[in-house]
Amino acid sequence: MYVIGLTGNIAAGKSTVAGMLERLGAYVLDADALAHWAMRAGTPVQRRIVMRFGPQALGADGEIDRSQLGALVFTDPAALRDLEQIVHPAVIEETLRRLSASEKPVGVIEAIKLLEAGMRQYCNAIWVVTATHPVQVGRLVRTRGLTVAQAETRIAAQPPEAGKVAQADVVIDNSGSLRETRSQVMRAWEAIPVARG
Repeated sequence: MYVIGLTGNIAAGKSTVAGMLERLGAYVLDADALAHWAMRAGTPVQRRIVMRFGPQALGADGEIDRSQLGALVFTDPAALRDLEQIVHPAVIEETLRRLSASEKPVGVIEAIKLLEAGMRQYCNAIWVVTATHPVQVGRLVRTRGLTVAQAETRIAAQPPEAGKVAQADVVIDNSGSLRETRSQVMRAWEAIPVARG
Protein backbone atom coordinates (compact mmCIF):
# COMPACT_ATOMS: atom_id res chain seq x y z
CA MET A 1 0.00 0.00 0.00
CA TYR A 2 1.15 3.54 -0.82
CA VAL A 3 0.48 5.65 2.28
CA ILE A 4 -0.13 9.40 2.22
CA GLY A 5 0.32 11.28 5.48
CA LEU A 6 -2.19 14.11 5.22
CA THR A 7 -1.66 16.97 7.64
CA GLY A 8 -2.02 20.69 8.12
CA ASN A 9 -3.03 23.03 10.89
CA ILE A 10 -6.52 23.48 12.31
CA ALA A 11 -9.21 24.52 9.78
CA ALA A 12 -6.81 24.30 6.83
CA GLY A 13 -9.20 21.82 5.19
CA LYS A 14 -7.61 18.40 5.71
CA SER A 15 -11.01 16.72 5.84
CA THR A 16 -12.02 18.32 2.54
CA VAL A 17 -8.90 16.94 0.86
CA ALA A 18 -9.34 13.56 2.60
CA GLY A 19 -12.88 13.37 1.20
CA MET A 20 -11.58 14.02 -2.31
CA LEU A 21 -8.96 11.28 -1.90
CA GLU A 22 -11.58 8.86 -0.59
CA ARG A 23 -13.75 9.50 -3.66
CA LEU A 24 -10.70 8.72 -5.81
CA GLY A 25 -10.49 5.29 -4.14
CA ALA A 26 -8.10 5.80 -1.21
CA TYR A 27 -8.64 4.18 2.17
CA VAL A 28 -8.81 7.15 4.56
CA LEU A 29 -8.20 7.00 8.30
CA ASP A 30 -9.08 10.05 10.40
CA ALA A 31 -6.72 10.16 13.39
CA ASP A 32 -9.10 12.48 15.27
CA ALA A 33 -11.89 9.89 14.96
CA LEU A 34 -9.45 7.17 16.06
CA ALA A 35 -8.47 9.31 19.07
CA HIS A 36 -12.17 9.58 19.95
CA TRP A 37 -12.40 5.77 19.61
CA ALA A 38 -9.30 5.30 21.81
CA MET A 39 -10.76 7.55 24.56
CA ARG A 40 -14.12 5.78 24.82
CA ALA A 41 -15.35 4.77 28.28
CA GLY A 42 -13.59 1.81 29.86
CA THR A 43 -10.39 1.99 27.82
CA PRO A 44 -6.91 2.32 29.34
CA VAL A 45 -6.56 5.65 27.49
CA GLN A 46 -9.71 7.02 29.13
CA ARG A 47 -8.53 5.92 32.58
CA ARG A 48 -5.14 7.61 32.10
CA ILE A 49 -6.81 10.84 30.94
CA VAL A 50 -9.00 10.90 34.07
CA MET A 51 -5.95 10.18 36.26
CA ARG A 52 -4.08 13.12 34.67
CA PHE A 53 -6.89 15.68 34.26
CA GLY A 54 -9.35 14.66 36.96
CA PRO A 55 -13.09 13.89 36.85
CA GLN A 56 -13.81 17.27 35.18
CA ALA A 57 -12.57 15.64 31.94
CA LEU A 58 -15.69 13.43 32.00
CA GLY A 59 -19.20 14.25 30.89
CA ALA A 60 -22.35 13.13 32.72
CA ASP A 61 -22.47 10.03 30.49
CA GLY A 62 -19.05 8.83 31.70
CA GLU A 63 -17.41 9.56 28.36
CA ILE A 64 -14.57 12.06 27.91
CA ASP A 65 -16.06 15.54 27.45
CA ARG A 66 -13.92 16.64 24.50
CA SER A 67 -14.92 20.31 24.68
CA GLN A 68 -14.06 20.44 28.39
CA LEU A 69 -10.80 18.59 27.79
CA GLY A 70 -10.02 20.97 24.91
CA ALA A 71 -10.56 23.96 27.20
CA LEU A 72 -8.09 22.41 29.69
CA VAL A 73 -5.30 21.68 27.20
CA PHE A 74 -5.44 24.37 24.49
CA THR A 75 -4.19 27.09 26.85
CA ASP A 76 -1.61 24.89 28.61
CA PRO A 77 1.21 23.48 26.43
CA ALA A 78 2.36 21.04 29.14
CA ALA A 79 -1.17 19.65 29.54
CA LEU A 80 -1.53 19.31 25.76
CA ARG A 81 1.79 17.43 25.62
CA ASP A 82 0.64 15.08 28.42
CA LEU A 83 -2.63 14.38 26.59
CA GLU A 84 -0.79 13.62 23.36
CA GLN A 85 1.60 11.23 25.15
CA ILE A 86 -1.44 9.33 26.42
CA VAL A 87 -3.43 9.25 23.16
CA HIS A 88 -0.91 9.14 20.29
CA PRO A 89 0.53 5.63 20.89
CA ALA A 90 -2.98 4.08 20.87
CA VAL A 91 -3.93 5.97 17.71
CA ILE A 92 -0.73 4.94 15.90
CA GLU A 93 -1.20 1.28 16.85
CA GLU A 94 -4.80 1.24 15.61
CA THR A 95 -3.90 3.17 12.43
CA LEU A 96 -1.25 0.61 11.48
CA ARG A 97 -3.61 -2.28 12.26
CA ARG A 98 -6.36 -0.86 10.02
CA LEU A 99 -3.97 0.01 7.18
CA SER A 100 -2.55 -3.51 7.15
CA ALA A 101 -6.09 -4.95 6.97
CA SER A 102 -7.05 -2.86 3.91
CA GLU A 103 -6.63 -4.11 0.35
CA LYS A 104 -6.82 -0.69 -1.30
CA PRO A 105 -3.65 0.43 -3.13
CA VAL A 106 -3.57 3.89 -1.49
CA GLY A 107 -4.05 4.66 2.18
CA VAL A 108 -4.36 8.09 3.78
CA ILE A 109 -3.63 8.97 7.41
CA GLU A 110 -5.35 12.29 8.11
CA ALA A 111 -3.78 13.71 11.27
CA ILE A 112 -3.18 17.24 12.52
CA LYS A 113 -0.21 16.00 14.61
CA LEU A 114 1.06 13.47 12.07
CA LEU A 115 4.63 14.80 12.04
CA GLU A 116 4.76 15.63 15.75
CA ALA A 117 3.53 12.11 16.63
CA GLY A 118 6.32 10.48 14.61
CA MET A 119 4.01 8.95 11.98
CA ARG A 120 6.11 10.14 9.03
CA GLN A 121 8.02 6.84 9.11
CA TYR A 122 4.85 4.97 8.09
CA CYS A 123 4.15 7.21 5.05
CA ASN A 124 5.42 7.20 1.47
CA ALA A 125 4.61 10.90 1.07
CA ILE A 126 3.57 13.83 3.25
CA TRP A 127 0.79 16.07 1.92
CA VAL A 128 0.29 19.34 3.77
CA VAL A 129 -2.96 21.29 3.41
CA THR A 130 -2.63 25.02 3.97
CA ALA A 131 -5.00 27.98 4.24
CA THR A 132 -4.51 31.64 5.03
CA HIS A 133 -4.98 32.78 8.64
CA PRO A 134 -8.25 34.70 7.95
CA VAL A 135 -9.68 31.62 6.18
CA GLN A 136 -8.80 29.42 9.18
CA VAL A 137 -10.42 31.83 11.65
CA GLY A 138 -13.54 32.13 9.48
CA ARG A 139 -13.91 28.35 9.21
CA LEU A 140 -13.55 27.82 12.97
CA VAL A 141 -16.19 30.48 13.68
CA ARG A 142 -18.55 29.11 11.02
CA THR A 143 -18.14 25.35 11.45
CA ARG A 144 -17.32 24.96 15.16
CA GLY A 145 -19.23 27.86 16.65
CA LEU A 146 -16.14 29.39 18.23
CA THR A 147 -15.74 33.09 18.88
CA VAL A 148 -12.96 34.86 16.97
CA ALA A 149 -10.91 34.98 20.22
CA GLN A 150 -11.37 31.22 20.77
CA ALA A 151 -10.42 30.52 17.15
CA GLU A 152 -7.28 32.65 17.51
CA THR A 153 -6.34 30.75 20.70
CA ARG A 154 -6.71 27.37 18.97
CA ILE A 155 -4.63 28.50 15.99
CA ALA A 156 -1.94 30.03 18.23
CA ALA A 157 -1.67 26.76 20.21
CA GLN A 158 -0.37 24.96 17.12
CA PRO A 159 3.15 24.79 15.73
CA PRO A 160 3.74 27.21 12.84
CA GLU A 161 2.45 25.98 9.47
CA ALA A 162 5.87 26.63 7.90
CA GLY A 163 7.35 23.72 9.87
CA LYS A 164 4.91 21.30 8.24
CA VAL A 165 5.34 22.83 4.77
CA ALA A 166 9.12 22.41 5.06
CA GLN A 167 8.60 18.63 5.42
CA ALA A 168 5.98 18.29 2.68
CA ASP A 169 6.25 16.30 -0.52
CA VAL A 170 2.99 17.90 -1.71
CA VAL A 171 1.40 21.19 -0.58
CA ILE A 172 -2.30 21.78 -1.25
CA ASP A 173 -3.40 25.41 -0.86
CA ASN A 174 -7.01 25.20 0.30
CA SER A 175 -7.62 28.96 0.69
CA GLY A 176 -9.58 29.29 -2.54
CA SER A 177 -12.45 27.48 -4.22
CA LEU A 178 -13.17 23.74 -4.04
CA ARG A 179 -12.46 23.53 -7.75
CA GLU A 180 -8.95 24.96 -7.22
CA THR A 181 -8.33 22.52 -4.37
CA ARG A 182 -9.65 19.56 -6.40
CA SER A 183 -7.37 20.45 -9.30
CA GLN A 184 -4.30 20.37 -7.01
CA VAL A 185 -5.42 17.05 -5.48
CA MET A 186 -5.91 15.49 -8.93
CA ARG A 187 -2.42 16.57 -10.07
CA ALA A 188 -0.82 15.03 -6.98
CA TRP A 189 -3.00 11.88 -7.17
CA GLU A 190 -2.08 11.23 -10.80
CA ALA A 191 1.60 11.37 -9.86
CA ILE A 192 1.17 8.34 -7.54
CA PRO A 193 2.27 5.24 -9.50
CA VAL A 194 -0.23 2.85 -7.87
CA ALA A 195 -3.09 5.33 -8.32
CA ARG A 196 -2.52 5.40 -12.08
CA GLY A 197 -2.36 1.61 -12.34
